[in-house]
Amino acid sequence: MRPTPQAPRETPAPTPLTWLYVPGDRPEVVAKALHSGADVIVIDLEDAVAPDRKDHALRATAELLSDPLPVPVHVRVNALDGPLAEHEIRTLAPLPALSGLRLPKVQGPADVHRAAGWATVAAEPVPEHVAYAAEPLPEHVPYVAEPVPEHVPYAAEPFPEHVPYAAEPVPERLPYAAEGPVPPAGRALADHPAPVRTPPVRTPPVSTSPGTTATLDPATLAPAAPPAASALPATPALYALLESALGIEHAFAIATAHPALRGIALGEADLCGELGVRDDAGLAWPRSRAVVAARAAGLAPPPQSVHPDVHDLDGLARSCARGRALGFLGRAAIHPRQLPVIEAAYLPSAEEVAAAQEIVRAATAEGGALALPDGRFVDAAVVAAARRVLDLAGRRR
Repeated sequence: MRPTPQAPRETPAPTPLTWLYVPGDRPEVVAKALHSGADVIVIDLEDAVAPDRKDHALRATAELLSDPLPVPVHVRVNALDGPLAEHEIRTLAPLPALSGLRLPKVQGPADVHRAAGWATVAAEPVPEHVAYAAEPLPEHVPYVAEPVPEHVPYAAEPFPEHVPYAAEPVPERLPYAAEGPVPPAGRALADHPAPVRTPPVRTPPVSTSPGTTATLDPATLAPAAPPAASALPATPALYALLESALGIEHAFAIATAHPALRGIALGEADLCGELGVRDDAGLAWPRSRAVVAARAAGLAPPPQSVHPDVHDLDGLARSCARGRALGFLGRAAIHPRQLPVIEAAYLPSAEEVAAAQEIVRAATAEGGALALPDGRFVDAAVVAAARRVLDLAGRRR
């Protein structure tokens, strides 16, 4: 009997070394960034976008993520405690080309759970033919639910026979006229960007449950039959940005807060402002804290925060060397010219590759703990580190 053929094993995706931030309100810049050579493109809806451009940035990003893309694309949404993040996450989470959501200013595990809840409850757009139903009836139509004002004396006289409806109840097909405003349906249209707030839940929403809204039948403007319940969408990969003293204190709790959380990183500009530090010395402990928390949680080593001076490539290289010594892996960038510097700093040198190959060969031949000819002691942890060096070396273009 012939053995059943096994499916080929998937090659794991290489660990990203370069994360290029681009402003979400400039689609032409985003299009160029997709071919910049960065491992991950991060579309920024937060700091890089002016307040009056936020809606445009979200629409442009959603359109881009509706089709396959050549590289992974993440999106940094706005602050989770602000008015925009929920709508952004619900809009972007179901899109096929989204590879991850970067959550700014995460203070604790509750922020991660809140974002994960929003990501699994996507609101449906309001049909254009009932868009006005999301607004209350204007006050200038008092005749439906209010008595005729006293300053209209002819109201005491009987109405002519051709206007019988004034003395008759409102027809059943217009129940909303006497019952107050019709509840909003789905999320608002583009010209009404404020989203409908619904409780963040992690189970499929049922349109007939209390607190939810339903679409309206176009013939009667009465609530239509509820749609069939759909499968719960998968939570996209989440990445928490630690940008405050409280976020640093809760680093491990954040890193282990939710199965969808795939990484943490520092937001050093905001952190420096809160801590009142001016140089790298004041960030040494927060940086080490982030590295230790990520590794303790079983996550990949975090990437370094951005180097703000895009012309200082020598300073960038020196900063990357210090970051690599602390345990970071890769770095965020704000300009394509920074990418080759970051990659060169984090890829192993020829000497490091040769040493790693020697360790792996010796471990393969003998197994267990051993000593190399030059006196170096090798155990399982050393071998694992050597294999990581060789994996990184395989990324060289």
